[in-house]
Amino acid sequence: MADDNSKPAERPRRVTAQTVADAAGVSRSAVSRAFTPGAYLDAGKRRKIQEIATHMGYQPNALAAGLKGGRSHLVAVFIGNMRSAYDSEFVHRLVGRLNALNKWPVLIDGEDDRAGSAIDQVLRYPLDALILRGGSMPESVVTQCSKFGVPMISSGRIVDALGVDNVCCRNARGMQIATRVLVDRGRQRFGYIAGATGFGSSADRKAGVMQALGDAGLSLVAEEVGEFTVEAGYRSAMRMLEAHQLDTLICANDASAIGALTAARELGLDVPGSLSIVGFDDIEMAGWPMFNLSTVNNPIDEAVEQVIWLLERRLADPAKESETVLIDPFFVPRGTH
Repeated sequence: MADDNSKPAERPRRVTAQTVADAAGVSRSAVSRAFTPGAYLDAGKRRKIQEIATHMGYQPNALAAGLKGGRSHLVAVFIGNMRSAYDSEFVHRLVGRLNALNKWPVLIDGEDDRAGSAIDQVLRYPLDALILRGGSMPESVVTQCSKFGVPMISSGRIVDALGVDNVCCRNARGMQIATRVLVDRGRQRFGYIAGATGFGSSADRKAGVMQALGDAGLSLVAEEVGEFTVEAGYRSAMRMLEAHQLDTLICANDASAIGALTAARELGLDVPGSLSIVGFDDIEMAGWPMFNLSTVNNPIDEAVEQVIWLLERRLADPAKESETVLIDPFFVPRGTH
């Protein structure tokens, strides 16, 4: 005969308000009032219910309580390209700010083909709002999200739709500033490692480079389409530097620039003596002494604060007109330009 002690213990069921009510000999509504600030209930009865609830491990259903007040406090955050160190840091800080406001983010990977299915699933929940890292997300996903009537903040890509607010870096201006710094340094033979096609920031950043070069009477000598990654930046830089005599590599983000810097060093090139390399975003790694990368700062803290500000305004007035906040980037001179 099998030993009953060898059976795995059953997982205890979650304690409900009715369980506590039965144990305390009160109604279920009394349990609800015991955990509702300001609700009327005899002080002795409230204390008894709360003591029994603590002993039994009961916690009120915050989602149900929020829905009674018209808010779930759930915010879906479509996180986009989490391979990017910039996006990882952005989401980390955004989650912290949402938690401080008693908002509970539901993180959804919005990068690949599963994004459409994920959107359909998460919209079955009573969300207060959607926040998109739209700059690192395919346009089709952003468009899909904008059609559901849920308050939405798009960060990194401007979405022209009713009820959608936007926070976006002036990507083109940032690249114009960096390119002009390099032109003023006397650089003339420019290569460019672009971002992934279809991402919001890619076209704008290239447009800024082209505008500044055109103003100086210059044009690109070489271009590669990268993927915003160190590996893609390395491969692209290797191909360009072996095929062309370049004195500048401008990269669509810092990860690409770090890859390009690695390639240049392997080829024995003098950076910044004979070759300037510049990135975009100013991630923490860009400032490490081993890279000391000159770059364009894409202010994370300011962008996150503006997202939170727009979210609070939208929740306070769901019918208000859409707003767009543009963030000014700035050049950070270090040791590679």
